[in-house]
Amino acid sequence: MNGSLLLANTHALRYNSCVRKTFKYRLYPNKQQQRLLEQQLEECRWLYNHLLAERRAAWEERRESLRLYDQHATLPALKAERPTLAGVQSQILQNVAVRIDLAFKAFFRRCAAGETPGYPRFRGKGRYDSITFPQVPVGCRLDMDARHLRMMNIGQLRLPRMNAGGSDPLPLSCFRLRDPRFTVRRGLRPYRAVSGGPSTGRARWLRWHRCCDHSGQPPRENAIHPLAQAKGLSGGEAVKVILHRPLEGVPKSATIRRSRTGKWYVSFSCECTEPSPLQKTGHQVGIDVGLKTFAALSTGEDIANPRFFCQEEKALAKAQRCLSKAEQGTPERAERRKVVARVYERVAWRRGDFSHQHSRHIVDSFDVIAVEDLAVNRMTHHHCLAKSIHDAAWSQFADLLSYKAAWAGRRYVAVNPAYTSQDCSQCGHRQTLPLSDRIYPCPCCGVVLDRDFNASLNILGVGLHTLGLAPRSSRIYPGE
Repeated sequence: MNGSLLLANTHALRYNSCVRKTFKYRLYPNKQQQRLLEQQLEECRWLYNHLLAERRAAWEERRESLRLYDQHATLPALKAERPTLAGVQSQILQNVAVRIDLAFKAFFRRCAAGETPGYPRFRGKGRYDSITFPQVPVGCRLDMDARHLRMMNIGQLRLPRMNAGGSDPLPLSCFRLRDPRFTVRRGLRPYRAVSGGPSTGRARWLRWHRCCDHSGQPPRENAIHPLAQAKGLSGGEAVKVILHRPLEGVPKSATIRRSRTGKWYVSFSCECTEPSPLQKTGHQVGIDVGLKTFAALSTGEDIANPRFFCQEEKALAKAQRCLSKAEQGTPERAERRKVVARVYERVAWRRGDFSHQHSRHIVDSFDVIAVEDLAVNRMTHHHCLAKSIHDAAWSQFADLLSYKAAWAGRRYVAVNPAYTSQDCSQCGHRQTLPLSDRIYPCPCCGVVLDRDFNASLNILGVGLHTLGLAPRSSRIYPGE
């Protein structure tokens, strides 16, 4: 089976025989860049709440459903009413409307399916954590050689506004600068400016024409404004990025995200060509996941369960006690909230690294990979095992195995887990065993196997039958 057929059965996105692959990198913005990014997030949060309220009011008052392009058409008027929106790239604002539209589509889809979904909610302060550039390199460009990310409107500083009476501070976010001819905006009224005047180092000067102050009176003709340290404003300020791996394919979109601990990341969605499969190994494996051991392989190997959350429970309890003692709305509480988030982040990092390492090793070692198609959400209804099941992260491990197997040209199959722990892998005899019994003794053929190892052999047998590589009646013997 070639790579294209394999990728068609996975979660990977395909567009015209190409695959979308995401690359995530850590960003290190300076204080000024971080402040500008946070301002853009707050503007997008305001727009998100405004568009959500607009849709709700249209239905409650007029029984009218607003469409995506209806709200796109209102963006110019919103910029006129709220000039600070001009500091956000236009496609980012359009993407906010797209997120609203997707939220309502998901809401109506769940309603049609008979579920009880929650209505799209408003975002509180600090609860909007990402912005998206849908058409890279428009507004966002990665410089691989310089290891910097250039983003539009993240190089803006503050400069004094020269008027007839002297100097009056005016934020640079009210202006938009481009080389070689600068286009300058003050509020909603456009003005023209030409470069000129003395230049020292990175400092530049702008010669302004017919600029008006708050009183509407123009200053003296050809007033000159110093623009100090305007480095990189024409193409966006350069933000330091850690390129721990090369970028593959053609970048199509980029998302800037702020984590709950204040860290910044950029994720590029790239359009990649067909992957090149790995060399055949001639080995097959069935995997049975569990809680005592994370996974039991049909080769006889066991992967120990690391229980990362259990290891951090004491640190988490201590951080949460400190958080509960801080007063609401104080900076101290905000800092202690970050400590709690840092514990959860550390658990997620360790769990993700564990899943990546073992999934990569399995994909490199086996041609056929058979796993259980578990309904993890239903299993977590068991209140005694819910925390341990969430800590094991079986779904994350299966997802990583799925896409890595497809990218490497391996055959991945998720089988029905029914009776895999009750059937004998040698003779097919079925018997019910309690969870406390970890040994499977077969009364028919007399074989005695570890319960999880026996289940992994059954999973491999069902997987081979599903792929058409073995008849249903065949049995998988230890060592095969």
